[in-house]
Amino acid sequence: MNISKVDLNLLVYLDVLLREGSVTKAANQLSITQPAMSNGLKRLRDLFKDPLLVRTSEGMTPTQRALELQPVIRDVLSKLEASIQPETEFTPATSTRTFRIMASDYAESTLLLELVRTLGQIAPNITLDLITPSDVTFHDVEQGKVDMAINRFDELPLSFHQKVVWYDTFACVVSSDNPIAKQFTLDNYLKSTHIWVSKTGFGVGVGIDPNEVQKLGWVDSELNKLGKKRDIRVFTRHYHVALQLAKTQNLIATLPRRAAKIFKDDPTVTILEPPFDIPPFALKMAWSALLQHDAGHIWLRRLIGEVAERLAENV
Repeated sequence: MNISKVDLNLLVYLDVLLREGSVTKAANQLSITQPAMSNGLKRLRDLFKDPLLVRTSEGMTPTQRALELQPVIRDVLSKLEASIQPETEFTPATSTRTFRIMASDYAESTLLLELVRTLGQIAPNITLDLITPSDVTFHDVEQGKVDMAINRFDELPLSFHQKVVWYDTFACVVSSDNPIAKQFTLDNYLKSTHIWVSKTGFGVGVGIDPNEVQKLGWVDSELNKLGKKRDIRVFTRHYHVALQLAKTQNLIATLPRRAAKIFKDDPTVTILEPPFDIPPFALKMAWSALLQHDAGHIWLRRLIGEVAERLAENV
């Protein structure tokens, strides 16, 4: 195929079609008529010798070929968009920009508190709009409606850029009055009652089934490998709630070590090593290719990295 004979506008059409999953929505996004977009899809199918989008009971579904093309085309268009944008500098000290960050409760409690403090010193007019995972979809991040997603992700779309913020291990938090603190064995751990806390990924949660061990996360997966199961009495998505419950009730909170260390100077709680092995996990930040070359966004990513490194020195 001779690239000089290809209408490059078709790549823009395909990018938007795959993002929107609808001819009508894609046409509206590009401010063209629906017949024009339908014709564009027909030409794309001829160009790639593939249907690209197939109508199913769930709407327009991309083919395998389309899924392979999507990150490639998004990367090409992103670089082209960046190259034709005028060079602009970002001045943190005077910027009044608002950055929207989707963050888990864990990320807010450990990373973002220090980020806010740092912003107050070097960029006092910048505003952070912190959004919970339940408020955001992959689509929102992909379109650049959300500047950054910071969480523990099982998987991310290939079109996203991502970077590990840090790795963390697990710790157990119990009340200092809890007798288990003196004999923290696996048997005693399993005889006790527990708090489950987690929220990964995107989208609205639909509740937890205590019997679906494979969906409960790292802690319960490792116990399941040992043929064991803990007695969970409280399910929460908030680390501060879990810590308060562990502090005031005879419940054990097994959670990321950085979150546990929020209470490290509190004499009423004891932080213990888990009585079984739990693999470390990665906290990641992810963002849209649309923002990869944005000067302000580049600055934000670097600042988050610097804050994470600074916090790592105190772990």
